[in-house]
Amino acid sequence: MEDGKPVWAPHPTEGFQLGTIVDIGADSLTIEPLKQKGKTFLAPVNQVFPAEDDPNKHVEDNCSLMYLNEATLLNNVRVRYSKDKIYTYVANILIAVNPYVEIPKLYAPETIKQYQGRSLGTLPPHVYAIADKAYRDMKVLKMSQSIIVSGESGAGKTENTKFVLRYLTTSYGTGQDIDERIVEANPLLEAFGNAKTVRNNNSSRFGKFVEIHFNEKNAVVGGFVSHYLLEKSRITRQGQEERNYHIFYRLCAGAPEDIRQTFYLSSPDTYRYLNRGCTRYFATKETDKQILQNRKSPEHVKAGPLKDPLLDDQGDYNRMSVAMKKIGLDDTEKLDLFRVVAGVLHLGNVDFEEAGSTSGGCTIRSQSGQTLEHCAELLGLEEEDLRVSLTTRVMNTSAGGAKGTIKVPLKVEQANNARDALAKTVYSRLFDHVVTRVNQCFPFESSAHFIGVLDIAGFEYFEHNSFEQFCINYCNEKLQQFFNERILKEEQELYDKEGLGVNEVHYVDNQDCIDLVEAKLVGILDILDEENRLPQPSDQHFTEMVHSKHKDHFRLTVPRKSKLAVHRNVRDDEGFIVRHFAGAVCYETTKFVEKNNDALHMSLECLVSESRDRFVRELFENSNNTKDSKQKAGKLSFISVGNKFKTQLNILLDKLRSTGSSFIRCVKPNLKMVSHQFEGGQILSQLQCSGMVSVLDLMQGGFPSRAPFHELYNMYKQYMPAKLTRLDPRLFCKALFKALGLNEKDYKFGLTKVFFRPGKFSEFDQIMKSDPDHLAELVQCVNKWLICSRWKKVQWCALSVIKLKNKILYRASACIQMQKTVRMWLCRRKHKPRIDGLVKVRNLKTRMAKFNEVVAGLKEGQQEMLKQIQELDASITALMIKIKSTVMTRIEIDHEHQALVTRSQQLLSAMQKAKQEEEERERLRRIQEEMERERKRREEEEQRRKQEEEDRRLKAEMEVKRKQEEEERKKREEEERRLQAEMEVQLEAEREEEAARQAVLEQERRDRELAMRIAQSEAELIPEDTPDAALRSVPGQQKLKSLTMEEMAKEMSDLLSRGPQVQANKAAADAKKYELSKWKYAELRDAINTSCDIELLAACREEFHRRLKVYHAWKSKNKKRNADSEQRAPKSVTDYAQQNAAPPIPARQHEIAMNRQQRYFRIPFIRPGEEYKDLQAKKKGWWYAHFDGPWIARQMELHPDKHPILLVAGKDDMEMCELSLEETGLTRKRGAEILARQFEEIWERCGGMQYLRSAIESRQARPTYATAMLQSMLK
Repeated sequence: MEDGKPVWAPHPTEGFQLGTIVDIGADSLTIEPLKQKGKTFLAPVNQVFPAEDDPNKHVEDNCSLMYLNEATLLNNVRVRYSKDKIYTYVANILIAVNPYVEIPKLYAPETIKQYQGRSLGTLPPHVYAIADKAYRDMKVLKMSQSIIVSGESGAGKTENTKFVLRYLTTSYGTGQDIDERIVEANPLLEAFGNAKTVRNNNSSRFGKFVEIHFNEKNAVVGGFVSHYLLEKSRITRQGQEERNYHIFYRLCAGAPEDIRQTFYLSSPDTYRYLNRGCTRYFATKETDKQILQNRKSPEHVKAGPLKDPLLDDQGDYNRMSVAMKKIGLDDTEKLDLFRVVAGVLHLGNVDFEEAGSTSGGCTIRSQSGQTLEHCAELLGLEEEDLRVSLTTRVMNTSAGGAKGTIKVPLKVEQANNARDALAKTVYSRLFDHVVTRVNQCFPFESSAHFIGVLDIAGFEYFEHNSFEQFCINYCNEKLQQFFNERILKEEQELYDKEGLGVNEVHYVDNQDCIDLVEAKLVGILDILDEENRLPQPSDQHFTEMVHSKHKDHFRLTVPRKSKLAVHRNVRDDEGFIVRHFAGAVCYETTKFVEKNNDALHMSLECLVSESRDRFVRELFENSNNTKDSKQKAGKLSFISVGNKFKTQLNILLDKLRSTGSSFIRCVKPNLKMVSHQFEGGQILSQLQCSGMVSVLDLMQGGFPSRAPFHELYNMYKQYMPAKLTRLDPRLFCKALFKALGLNEKDYKFGLTKVFFRPGKFSEFDQIMKSDPDHLAELVQCVNKWLICSRWKKVQWCALSVIKLKNKILYRASACIQMQKTVRMWLCRRKHKPRIDGLVKVRNLKTRMAKFNEVVAGLKEGQQEMLKQIQELDASITALMIKIKSTVMTRIEIDHEHQALVTRSQQLLSAMQKAKQEEEERERLRRIQEEMERERKRREEEEQRRKQEEEDRRLKAEMEVKRKQEEEERKKREEEERRLQAEMEVQLEAEREEEAARQAVLEQERRDRELAMRIAQSEAELIPEDTPDAALRSVPGQQKLKSLTMEEMAKEMSDLLSRGPQVQANKAAADAKKYELSKWKYAELRDAINTSCDIELLAACREEFHRRLKVYHAWKSKNKKRNADSEQRAPKSVTDYAQQNAAPPIPARQHEIAMNRQQRYFRIPFIRPGEEYKDLQAKKKGWWYAHFDGPWIARQMELHPDKHPILLVAGKDDMEMCELSLEETGLTRKRGAEILARQFEEIWERCGGMQYLRSAIESRQARPTYATAMLQSMLK
């Protein structure tokens, strides 16, 4: 596919179109059509083929084309068809395209003479060439031949069959009457077995295999016709555009007036069996005028006659009458045939109606009385008997023990079915009789061989397909398989057998489709037969059984999966789809059961078999003789049409396989059945279905023409001189081919045959049969080749002598080698027992290493086992030495070897037993350990459970204690508030009294000063009054008042002793006992760490923590701007301390401090600066505190993604919380207090023990409860 070269690309209607490749994709090509420049489309790579340089070139044999593919095949057929060349070869297979028009001189007598005795390919393709090839193969190979004519309906199979028969009888007949009878029998069979369909005006509705028999002299001596599967349903019903069998219309159109009146004939529209289809005649303008008006139907009068160049109902009637006479039928027998045909027509016009009685039966309409009378007369029956048989059926009865018969009335539908069944049976027997009479017309006593021509309906698929299409397509499946076997499979096997080395060709094997139809028990035909045998068979049940038994079969599916909408409307129990080799076909199973039964009710069959008319009686005699005599009257017997057809088909295929085969593939050019119209897509489908594409693949690398060596020798020895004819056939052929200078690629020599490339055998034949001068040159060439060949043989002989000398020398050396080998063998045979014994003992010795490995794994008894192994090893070594040093027989060696084997097995068993015992003890020990671990685990679980219960109890006590303290605190605060209020009231009263007293004294002072100033101004000397009296009274009042206040103070002192202010005053008073304000920080720390004075220790602690508070307050006040504040305790703790200031511990609580409590707390804690980074508090930390009495002893901070912060009193005072327990308010936080165990676990996990120990060792830790516990634990 070079750039710019034309290629064939797929086209939906034309099959293929010319184009060029413009782009290449992954699995497709972009094509630009030559007729539509600028437009492109995509095509799969495997559907694009190279085209010939000249697309208008055509060849007679497609194998002669440069490219062999389906596109060039279709184009070659198209070009030849446009030039009225309807025949084309594909190797030895003939493709015949129906022209639908008569081609001048194509089948003329002079054409027949041209093809007589001519090899295939020497003349243009023709059906006569295939017929002559079959005759020549029969003559040369002494074997019967078959010509299979296949194709769709309307492709021209019947016409080609007639041409084959005419050629054989004309060319190789005896010139007697028998030849003409064979040819004239075909129109008679067509009259009774062909009909107009929507696809073919002269469609064969039956299959036939016509055999032309030849004698020993290869002359025609007789013939025989076998027929298959007449379409009986067409007798009673046809499609709207279809007709019944031709005989009915020819009788109505062309019968003379006397016959017409005798048989009561009329126009086709007056008969039920004709008027539901097309009622028009085939006629030309001339013959249409000759048909009387009373014989034409209204449809014919309105639309005119049907046109077909080969059909004319009136003229065909006359030609049929002449043919009957030529094949030996007299006028009486001819009238008998016509009378039965007319009787079937009248039988169809019998109508039924419901009876008025209560029996539920039916009667014949009064309008049908005359028709019934005519029918009975024509068939030789009694009118009343026919009336009764059509409306009732006879049944046997044994009621009350007495046997008898009763008549059961039939319903209208049952009566119609009985009438149609009778019509089908009568016509079917009539057709059988016609075939029998045809065979009797050309009898023969003996036959050497025959040439059979098979003409059977092609593959059919309509909108509605029934039992007839199913059988026809089944037959085509079998024929396609035969074609594959004969043309493809056998060709490939022949190439392999002859050693040609041709590549294998793959084809689709349709055996699975054939098995689907004909397999025993599960095949569709057997399922249908089983359904027919049921008491009440139904088409629906049959369809369901087919689907159930083949639900997963690739070839069968349900109608709803069809690509056609009309088939998707069919229910699953009303049909099925079969994927045939030519495509999927949907079969509607309505009346499948009925059509599969070829039997009548016995009452009807007995009626016609007892007819007064001898001819009608003889039609049923043969069938009656084969009936079962025990069959009950009235019971419907079962004769399977499907199985009968299958049996006939298998017999036919056996006959075909026993003969040589030639194939004619008929092709229908268009669906309209008009001339010079070529529908490429439809024709391509026919070519693919007929296997032509696979044949092209085979021929592409194959050799379609072949001939045995002796046949070529016999054919051409007459042209050669005697000197050459003395050669053997293979050498003769080889010399011939070498002398001719044929290209070695054009032929190949097999083992028994010579094979030719397509078209090369005809060239060889022409060369051999050319003029004598050329033959003289050819003989000289042959002689020259023989001389050269013989000289080469001399050379090969010399080489052979040299090879013989070398072979003698080689054989001498070989003899020496043989002697050496024999001597070695004798020696080996002598010492073989010792060698074998030594090998076995050595193998036993190699096992000792494994024994040592097993013993090494033992824990007990190793020494004893090792000793036994050493003894066994010593015994083995001793036996090996004995074998080497002494001559021992095989029995002695085996005996001692067996003893050692027994010892080794016993030792191995003992070791295995010891190993098992050890393993058992080890297993018991592991079980004991497991039980001990389980016991400890349970104890730990129990201890953990008790610990958890204790923790829950302690937490509950802590919660209760907290609540009690909270209640006491609330009560104390309430009491303090009440006493504070009372004290405030008392103090307010004292302040008022003191104010009043001061006011009186101030007034007296002022009065006195005024009096003094007045006295001085008047220069009067006023002596000072002694204030005794006044003062005497005042101290008395003061004393009274002072006494009153002391009493009140004494009384209130106890009440206010617990108030915050009073406590602060007392604490200040106590602190004055020790003047600590001038002590340094180191002095305070040393006093705390070393002092044994409880009061001094408490005072130092109080002063130490006070200074810490002052320091941290100063530090917080003077911190840097924008600097984060250092937080030693959570903000909630510091905030509480600022809002609720608590006084220091009073001096009288020192006793409690001596036995101070240990309390532990845990609250959430986020360091300053991180609360804005973690808005969702995903990295929340924890703050742990251990209070030893009122002051903190240990402190921990745990934050995610950070190391824990551990602090202990003394070493880390500056970083620890400086607040007392009361000031932190932790005791008031619910859930803040935790157990000591919980704190200690976290403390130890975070390395607190090591940290505290290092602080103690460096003497930086303050003495606390924690340090004391650690020191005691270390001691």
